[in-house]
Formats: sequence, structure tokens, C-alpha cells
Amino acid sequence: QVQLVEFGGGLVQAGGSLRLSCAASGRTFSSYAMGWFRQAPGKEREFVATINRSGSSTDYADSVKGRFTISRDNAKNTVYLQMNSLKPEDTAVYYCAASYWSTGTQVSSYDYWGQGSQVTVSS
Repeated sequence: QVQLVEFGGGLVQAGGSLRLSCAASGRTFSSYAMGWFRQAPGKEREFVATINRSGSSTDYADSVKGRFTISRDNAKNTVYLQMNSLKPEDTAVYYCAASYWSTGTQVSSYDYWGQGSQVTVSS
């Protein structure tokens, strides 16, 4: 069982930056691939970024590639999402997720989810 709690959301102007953190409970954090997803009002939850267990491999949605960076600190049981050059279309609730099996871009690939953190980008 893994419990995930996101931190760091808020309101930012277009072009600004935010860093989301996701703290995981338990001693097996390094056994899980981690991902970030987001959901805007009226839209389906969509993939943002994923990182493998060791942090050596990452993948990003095309819409955030070059602007967002996912990283993890296994000693701190935490995964991060650094978001730069934010756009109004990045406005959404951001969720972190854990997958015991592998990295993936599908919601169904993940076993545990955080409660979400609101990110609002004003124009």
C-alpha cells in the first residue's frame, strides 16, 4: 500500500514556474515507477510525465516536453514536477501516481493516486 500526497500547487501568471512535490508513505517507494497526470474541468485525466524506479528514464507528453521536468529522490520518498514557461492551458488539477509494474502513459497503468493539487495559470 502506498499513500501519496501532493504539494506545491497554486496560482501563477503565464510564463511563470511552479514545482509540485509528491510525498509517498512506506519504505518501498523505490519499487514504484511514478507518474504525473492532470485533469482540466470537463476533460479526461491525461498523462503528463513518468519516471522509472531509479530515475534514469523519463517520458513526457508532447504538450509539456521541454517545459516540465520530472525527478525523484528515493531517499526522501518524493517525486517532483518542475513546471516552467507555464501556459493558461496548463491549468488543471495535477495528480501523482505510483505503478508497481512499469512506467506508462495510461491511467490504468497506475495503482495508487494522490488527492490532486490545483494549478491555475492566468493569462
